[in-house]
Amino acid sequence: MGFADAFRRAALFLGLLLATTMVNGETTYRWIDAKTGRTVISDQPPPPDARQVVVYRGHGTSGEDAEKPALASFSYAARQASEKFPVVLYTTAECDECREARDLLTRRGIPFTEKLLRTQAEFAEVNQQLGGRSLLPSLVVGRKNLRGLTTGDWNELLDLAGYPASAAYRSGAGTPRAE
Repeated sequence: MGFADAFRRAALFLGLLLATTMVNGETTYRWIDAKTGRTVISDQPPPPDARQVVVYRGHGTSGEDAEKPALASFSYAARQASEKFPVVLYTTAECDECREARDLLTRRGIPFTEKLLRTQAEFAEVNQQLGGRSLLPSLVVGRKNLRGLTTGDWNELLDLAGYPASAAYRSGAGTPRAE
């Protein structure tokens, strides 16, 4: 078996692992290994030196794009809003307000991608993307962003984007798992 075949098999395996995890409603982590420079996808949290960490929270069947949360169990309004105004939450592992921010989004039934920042380089990249010094948690809704958790401001931005005020899941699809 050549290198190309081995690479294709590994990529297929990782894709299937991610899809299976999202269907089962589990959390999956993707990161760049600091020692090898390879992308790792796992159900276990990454090591402290990992780069470009992305957290996927399974919420039903997986979508076409692995970067987006699966939308099958979300309300129609949430799915429509997420197509126009995707939500990204920037957090760190040690942040109590980040947990509160994650809970706020989950309670409202909002599909989101969480980006877990671990290195100064990642912080610098987010600072550049958000146009200033980042204050975590930070929320990006479409092209708008808010730094630091201010519940009223976060809810107002999510309301303007058309997200529902509370979770409304399709019957039989279950509810998202909060950690």
